[in-house]
Amino acid sequence: MTVIFLGSGAFGIPCLNALQQSRHDLALVVSQPPRPGGRGRKPLATPVAQWAREQGIPYRESDDANAKEAIAAVKAYQPDLIVVVAFGQKIGPELINLPVKGAINVHASILPRWRGAAPINWTILNGDAVTGVSIITLADKMDAGDVLATASTLVEPMETAGHLHDRLAQLAPTTLLETLGQLDAGTAVFTPQDHSEATLAPKLKKQDGFLDFSQSAEILERRVRAFWPWPGAGATYVSVATGKPTRVTLARVEVVPPGPPTHAAPGTFDAALNVVCGKDALKLIELKPAGSQLMPFGDFVNGRKTAPGDRLAGLVPEAGS
Repeated sequence: MTVIFLGSGAFGIPCLNALQQSRHDLALVVSQPPRPGGRGRKPLATPVAQWAREQGIPYRESDDANAKEAIAAVKAYQPDLIVVVAFGQKIGPELINLPVKGAINVHASILPRWRGAAPINWTILNGDAVTGVSIITLADKMDAGDVLATASTLVEPMETAGHLHDRLAQLAPTTLLETLGQLDAGTAVFTPQDHSEATLAPKLKKQDGFLDFSQSAEILERRVRAFWPWPGAGATYVSVATGKPTRVTLARVEVVPPGPPTHAAPGTFDAALNVVCGKDALKLIELKPAGSQLMPFGDFVNGRKTAPGDRLAGLVPEAGS
């Protein structure tokens, strides 16, 4: 089949590699335009556009895939199928109905659970034991199309969103190619979703990573994993000796019983240098001070002479943010 690929994020790269090596013709890649990034905030091409350029695959960058000229560019290739993976734009009906076999999407959850832009983060936030990828048809409503195939995996106990993202990206290609084979042969099974079972995974904001240590250590541990590497679980470290604040991002923590003093306020370091929470405590394993590299907590302690009574001031988003 002649396939047009619409994608932007790195999640789609393993699927692109699989398509390029398959019997199908990857005729064109469509991606978002360059966006400011890095320290210099210079415009950077998306990972998918970079891949297409490096592989010599025809590609175009468009801020509106539904514009007439964008649709005309896709139509010129007479595609059999459009494959959408982490594209970042809503695809309209004209583009969906253009190919002979329609358009399908690779989504990072077992639908109808976690429809939306951040399914991996919300999977970890909710403490789900199982997740996976779904291959669905595109529909007018977000992530509500018929399910063609799924592949599942267990969520590992200490898994971050970044690690789970990479694992699901590697899980997707086999299921995608199997689905393409079924669509080509006319044997694909289209299973409607149970919309009453749908849950939403809205796009995250920077403020979502702000921590409130009056919450339980279990909830905070999940937030740390769910928000690494972005938006990051943030707090401000304050030394009792110096009063100097340092913004930190927690990268890896562990739930432990609280130590003395038992009356310490949430966010305070106890005698074992664990952080007191609303329930239990957090043992800090890795963190990233603002402007510094990711480091073991022991290195942070040595550099700042961290002592019991120091604290992490949790940052809480403002109302309406």
